[in-house]
Amino acid sequence: METKNWKDIKDNIYGKVGTERRDELDRDFESFKIGLMLKKAREEKHLTQAELAEIIDKKREYISKIENNGSNITLKTLYDVVEKGLGGKVKISIEF
Repeated sequence: METKNWKDIKDNIYGKVGTERRDELDRDFESFKIGLMLKKAREEKHLTQAELAEIIDKKREYISKIENNGSNITLKTLYDVVEKGLGGKVKISIEF
């Protein structure tokens, strides 16, 4: 049986980079990573979801949703969570 690497598997199942299905997978993965980064930062600050939510005037369930899938977070909320809630700084880059 031939061993395949992750890139080959993604290419075979989701298509090559630049195809709609593959781009959607990559975006979803980046959103997932944002959620994990926010959760890690919150835990390092020893904050509960409820405490972070109170700081930024959101509900705890919303913080949970962001941490489990950051795809629907607005930029304003991202800035609020990172800067107001966690004391960090947001840096965004765009590639063409």
